[in-house]
Amino acid sequence: MKKLIPSWIRVPVVFFIIFGAVEFFIDSGDKPAFIEYPTVSLFLLLVLLILIAIEAIVGALENVMLHRLDEEAKARFLEEKEKQYQFTWLKNTYTKLLGQKPLEEEGEIILDHNYDGIKELDNNLPPWWLYGFYISIVFAAVYLLKYHVFNGDTQIDELETELAEARTAIEAYKKTAKDLVDINTVTVLTEAADLKAGKDIFETTCVACHMADGGGGIGPNLTDPNWILGGGIKNVFKTVSEGGRSGKGMIAWKQQLKPLQIAQVSSYVLTLQGTTPANPKAPEGDIWVDENVEVSTETIQEIITDSTQTKLN
Repeated sequence: MKKLIPSWIRVPVVFFIIFGAVEFFIDSGDKPAFIEYPTVSLFLLLVLLILIAIEAIVGALENVMLHRLDEEAKARFLEEKEKQYQFTWLKNTYTKLLGQKPLEEEGEIILDHNYDGIKELDNNLPPWWLYGFYISIVFAAVYLLKYHVFNGDTQIDELETELAEARTAIEAYKKTAKDLVDINTVTVLTEAADLKAGKDIFETTCVACHMADGGGGIGPNLTDPNWILGGGIKNVFKTVSEGGRSGKGMIAWKQQLKPLQIAQVSSYVLTLQGTTPANPKAPEGDIWVDENVEVSTETIQEIITDSTQTKLN
C-alpha cells in the first residue's frame, strides 16, 4: 500500500476530520461536544490512540520487511518511499500554475534585447494570475448588474431583515416565556398548576390581610366587583408588584416574588370573584368592568344594585 502523505501529517488530518464530524452531528449548544459530553472526549481519545497504534504497527511491519530484503531491494524501496514523500503531484501542479518553460527550453523564448549581457525571456502571464483576472472581471460584471442595475439587497438590507426577524422572535418568546412576564404582557393563567401555585402564595403572604377565602380584613374584600386600584389581570398584577396606595396600602411584593409568581397569585385572586366568603368586608372602591368585555346595561345595573345592597347590610 503506497502512502503519499507521511504519518505525522496523515494522523492529525484523519483525527481532526473525525473530530469535526462529531462536532457537526452532535448538538452541544454553545460548548464543544467533547466538553459538554465526557463520553465524546473518551471516544476521540480512543480514536487517536487507534490511529497511532495503526501507524506504529504499519511502521513495525515495514521494518520487519526491510530486514528481510537484500541491500539492492532495500535501496530501491527506500528510494521509492522518499519519492512518495516528496509530494511530486504538488510540485507538478505548482509548475503548471506558474506556466514557465523548463530551463532547457528557455532558448526558444529569449528576446533579442541585450543589456550588457542580460537577456530577457518572453514569458506569458502565469495561468493563476490570468484566470484570477478573468474571474475578477466576471465577478465585477455580476456585482454591477445585481446591485447597481437590479438594486439587489445590500448588507444593510440583510441586517435590517435579520433585526426585524430577531425582534419578532423575541416578542414571540416573551409571550410564551412566563418568567419574562410584565405589566404589558401578563395574561390570566388558567392552568391548574399555575392556579395551585398562586393559591399557595396567597395562603402564605395574603391571608393575614385578605383572609383565606378573600373576604377581606385589614385589606379589602377580593370577592366583590369593587376595586380600589382597578380590577383585571393587569391592574391586579401591578398592585401586587408595585404595592397599594402610599402610606395605607399593602407593600410592593416585586422584591420577594418573581414575575411569574406575581402572575400566578394575581390569576388566583381573580378566581375569588363572585365567591361567597364567611365574613365579607363591605365593598371599597369603585365597580370595575373590563372594557374589553361587552357587558349589557342591565348587567351593570345589577352589579351596582348588589353592591349597594351589600353596603347597606
